[in-house]
Amino acid sequence: MFSWLSLFFQPYLFRQFREQLNFYAGEYPASKFGKLILSLWFVFSFIVFKPSVFGVKSWKIPYFLFPNIDLARPGFLDPIRFLIQAVWVVLVQQNRSDKKPISVLAIIVWLLSKIKDVFYLPLNLFMKWTHWLEKKAEDMAYATSVKVNHGASIKGKMGFTVNVVLVAFTVALAVFCFTVPFSLMAQAFFIAVLWAMSMMFRKIVGRFATMLMIVLSVTVSCRYLWWRMTSTLNYDDPLALFLGVILLIAESYSWLVLMLGYFQNIWPLNRKPVAMPDNEEEWPTIDLMIPTYNEDLDVVRATVYAALGVDWPSDKINIFILDDGKRDSFRDFAKEAGVGYIRRPLNNHAKAGNINYALKQTSGEFVAIFDCDHIPTRAFFQISMGWFIKDPKLAMIQTPHHFFSPDPFERNLSNFRDVPNEGNLFYGLIQDGNDLWDSTFFCGSCAVIRREPLEAVGGIAVETVTEDAHTSLRMHRLGYRSAYLRKPLSAGLATETLSAHIGQRIRWARGMAQIFRVDNPFTGKGLKWQQRLCYANAMLHFLSGIPRIIYLLAPLAFLLLHTYIIFAPALAIILYVLPHMVHSSMTNSRMQGSYRHSFWGEVYETVLSWYIARPTTVALFAPHKGTFNVTAKGGLIEEEHYDWGISTPYLALVFLNVLGVAFGVYRLFYGPSDEIGSVVVNLFWVFYNLLILGGAVAVAEEAKQVRKNHRVSVSIPMSLRLKSGHMICCEMKDFSLGGVRVELPESANIEFGHQLGVVLQRGGQSYVFPMQVVYSQDKVIGLKLMDLDTQQQIDYVQCTFARADTWAQWQSDYKTDKPLLSMYRVLQIGAEGYRRILFNGPIYIRAFSKAVAEVWRVIYSLKPQNAQLKSE
Repeated sequence: MFSWLSLFFQPYLFRQFREQLNFYAGEYPASKFGKLILSLWFVFSFIVFKPSVFGVKSWKIPYFLFPNIDLARPGFLDPIRFLIQAVWVVLVQQNRSDKKPISVLAIIVWLLSKIKDVFYLPLNLFMKWTHWLEKKAEDMAYATSVKVNHGASIKGKMGFTVNVVLVAFTVALAVFCFTVPFSLMAQAFFIAVLWAMSMMFRKIVGRFATMLMIVLSVTVSCRYLWWRMTSTLNYDDPLALFLGVILLIAESYSWLVLMLGYFQNIWPLNRKPVAMPDNEEEWPTIDLMIPTYNEDLDVVRATVYAALGVDWPSDKINIFILDDGKRDSFRDFAKEAGVGYIRRPLNNHAKAGNINYALKQTSGEFVAIFDCDHIPTRAFFQISMGWFIKDPKLAMIQTPHHFFSPDPFERNLSNFRDVPNEGNLFYGLIQDGNDLWDSTFFCGSCAVIRREPLEAVGGIAVETVTEDAHTSLRMHRLGYRSAYLRKPLSAGLATETLSAHIGQRIRWARGMAQIFRVDNPFTGKGLKWQQRLCYANAMLHFLSGIPRIIYLLAPLAFLLLHTYIIFAPALAIILYVLPHMVHSSMTNSRMQGSYRHSFWGEVYETVLSWYIARPTTVALFAPHKGTFNVTAKGGLIEEEHYDWGISTPYLALVFLNVLGVAFGVYRLFYGPSDEIGSVVVNLFWVFYNLLILGGAVAVAEEAKQVRKNHRVSVSIPMSLRLKSGHMICCEMKDFSLGGVRVELPESANIEFGHQLGVVLQRGGQSYVFPMQVVYSQDKVIGLKLMDLDTQQQIDYVQCTFARADTWAQWQSDYKTDKPLLSMYRVLQIGAEGYRRILFNGPIYIRAFSKAVAEVWRVIYSLKPQNAQLKSE
């Protein structure tokens, strides 16, 4: 090595080195740091490996090996980065040829794949047979659910008797399986077998495989609950017994909701539209109502313009603005747009009273209700009304509430259209599951109701603040049916702020608890048992506030109070709790994966838990308390800020869990040795709680929202008409109520401030809208709408927001859930939540946090990177 070092100082090599420095002086600054880094490269390359390594045949510096160093702007720590990167490249990263040698590991992987194929062969044959059964079962379920005489039995007495016997036998077998005691070794073997079966079933396509996973999950969860009830309560310690019973009640609630959810969503109906009769004379009359109270006129304007362009005979549809705000500007707008305007003298019963007053002033056979920010597509009635013609007993059709603006979770966590939002599960799966059991309920907007059953129940219910669900419950009690079309036929604005979002959910939670008290689905006449279960699950879901808080505090009973609320060995807890959590998570991921990703639901529920706990509890004891609150829409957030008021309960829970971690770590080292297992289990529980709480506190940082008109990302062909008469074919990248963003072809060039016409298509016709270029960058221009008359505004909304294909692609854009990836992303969000707390805290905490972050950034910048190795 010393001889190699001495060679470096020979005159010839030194001249080569100097020439290389001069060569790079034109490309990189000849600074001291730059020269030092270049010098280090020559020394290192000559000592450690020959210049021909990595295809370098001369002394030319292979700077591609150092992607973490910018030689044009060298830094003080670049020599250290150089040495770390060089060691990484030489010792870790190797030259890769196109033909990789076959390794022993590759052979083992190949053999395992063949074994797996052989193992799955009988399963594949089995699934080919079950696909036929599945299709038959689906057709039967569909036919039964849409059968006009829905209450008629499709089986005789013999079939009923056989079913009863089979059910009784199944229940007896299940009870035996749930309650038989196992040793820990037997329990470990049992859960290993069930886990292997579940992993096998999740690879199989089809609903039967999902049902088998449900069976496994129910088995494991029921065994867990039985074990908790019979073997884990500490009767020798009053405090432990009291806290243990509270936790057991919370777990029993969660188990009940889990079982009801499996029942509710076991076979989503996925109802298809029914075509309207060819003769338009047979089409019914519709009163389209748009209730409004304190919303801005700009929010209502787009909905009215879209309603004016729906595909329905003009003499069979009447549009009404129901103005509870008594505003003359709305009255003048209604007159200008040519729609009806109804203003009532009193404001009693809020939205329900507003609609009921309008029912007395109108006479259409059907009533369509749209919140003032929900914009219907042209095809809304063409797709939805056919079922009313087919089924005279059908009282209501509900369609999804689709939002083209991000809700506070999506905006504050920057995952809009990346992670399914909170409402996707309900409108994507749950309502579709309800439809199988004839339990679809009215959601207040984007729905059509037959007037006769609506008037038969006295109009929209006014006894509770969730008047929509209560109204559908009453219609179901009278024997009327409902339907759900899982097609986004309208789109609206989501809540803008976290406080408004929570306020809306508080109203929903309070209202569902009120219905549970004043019109309990388990009691009273008229409902089928399937409907009772579906309504009960919807109502019980909103009682999750207190159980969620209990889970966030439960491990602290052991860590802080040294109380065994689960009186069992740590290994037993793992063998019963973990399978219950894993199987339920895997099964729900299988059922809900396209509509909700794993662990995100717990973040949503944690944010709401503190705020819905009190109103739901009050509503259970005093159901007539509470008033209707209008959800604010279309607002702005001028500055990014952290909502300390909303996050205060979560910060208190974070503090308690961090305190629990401190006590747990202390007891690991200084506590009794026989408690180490229990301490570790509870520490894992606390760390999981901190993960979820981190996501909750992250949402409380309100991102800036200063755009009055939300953009909708699309990819639609369009044209531009220049003043010269030339046409340019281009692509619309997004649109809003204020204009569009366009991507130009390479040959086109349009300057800032240029005025032109935007040509959009609708129904085979072309419409031209005057716009002006307000920005231009990299062949992308932003166009702002100029003044339009009323008809042009109607046409523009019809060509953008009211297109039937605008919203259909959104759901398919979401990726299917991958639980481990979802957990990793929630972990990232949790860490981001704690960063936001520190960076929004008092000035001294912020200064310290920024200093620590800067130190970490510098340390992280020393991390080596994989270089793109070249070969010549």
